[in-house]
Amino acid sequence: MWVLPDWNYTLREIQKQTPYGPLRGTYAPDFEPVAAAFEANFVSHGEVGASVCITIEGKTVVDLWGGYKRAPRDDDTQQGAPEPWDAETICVVYSSTKGAVALAAHTLVSAGELELDAPVKKYWPEFAANGKASATVRMMLDHSVGVPCMRETLDPLGCCDWDYMTRKLEEEEPFWKPGTRNGYHMMNFGWTVGELIRRVTGQSMGQYFAEAIAGPTGAECWIGLPETHQARVARIIPYRPPKGAVMGEFTQAVIADRNSIQALALFNNGGFNANDPRCHAAEIGGGGGLANARGLARIYTPFACGGSLNGHQYVDADTLAGMGEVAVATHEDATLLLPTRFGLGFMKSMDNRRSPGVSTDSVILGSAAFGHVGAGGSIGFADPAEHMGFGYVMNRQGPGILLNERGQSLIDAAYRVVGCRDNTPGVWIR
Repeated sequence: MWVLPDWNYTLREIQKQTPYGPLRGTYAPDFEPVAAAFEANFVSHGEVGASVCITIEGKTVVDLWGGYKRAPRDDDTQQGAPEPWDAETICVVYSSTKGAVALAAHTLVSAGELELDAPVKKYWPEFAANGKASATVRMMLDHSVGVPCMRETLDPLGCCDWDYMTRKLEEEEPFWKPGTRNGYHMMNFGWTVGELIRRVTGQSMGQYFAEAIAGPTGAECWIGLPETHQARVARIIPYRPPKGAVMGEFTQAVIADRNSIQALALFNNGGFNANDPRCHAAEIGGGGGLANARGLARIYTPFACGGSLNGHQYVDADTLAGMGEVAVATHEDATLLLPTRFGLGFMKSMDNRRSPGVSTDSVILGSAAFGHVGAGGSIGFADPAEHMGFGYVMNRQGPGILLNERGQSLIDAAYRVVGCRDNTPGVWIR
């Protein structure tokens, strides 16, 4: 593990006005390559607004932000200049929210309140209906429980009604026998795992996350955004593939069959809209959390530092060890239709760079790292081997199902700074 030579250093401040908007924040001099990669994302890769934050051994070594909260063209009809992305700006982080939900669940595992191999019906009896009696908590976390989407068309704003969504999950028949294969539970993960948290704690999933994770870490990260923070939210800019872009198998399946798992998972989501304040306020654990990079890095920092930080223990050593292990791996995820590797609620390093048609659908981390990517390219993760917490969020979505060149370039720069030399094996190595 790489260690900074002296924690009593002076952070370098950046205050730069560029054609792509202001760049602000601080970074340790050793991490200048990360700052350079962050700026390059604006110059060369179309970044509009973003932030990146890195902690090492609990200390913040990178905290940068820049660009605009909306695409400048979106503000052309408004008076004044586009609003800059500032230190307090947050945005929807899509499936990076799943990692936050999983962190909360593992605090309950560590406390002995949630058993990984217990049947789900022990905590949520109604879920056992319609062929799901064999489902276990572990299957809920590793995407093998068999309910990656809903067959019946959901209400237009059903995603904002927790009881409605969990009732629909109770009624749903599994697409495969629970535990026999894995397929990414795109939005449903937030309700399957979130309802377990609610049943065990008596609190809503978002409330428990705030109490167990966000509050103690001081993270600007919410699953259910209070209205008082709505003005901080940057507008998500959807990715528009260029004409003639090569389509991956997932996209082909969506187009070919609107009743496929892929199409249902993507479109039959109860009306989720990342730019709708009603969705921001709802507790949508599968993809509706809001944060800045500082918030994502902070929620993972204790788990990069042995499970405790500043005298507060989040999980014990055994639980932490399990969080970093691969739970399921496949050459064809039943939902994403590409090779995936998942831990218990987390993504592990996934190297699809050499796979035909999915060259951008990778996330390359250290072998000990665990976290989660969000649609369009956000990510939060912990690497216990390097004692590193990492967060990156942005408002302009990029190509691919996993990371794109912007987030991966920041991760690559960070791993090189801490002494790693190569990621050819599919993980960063020394």
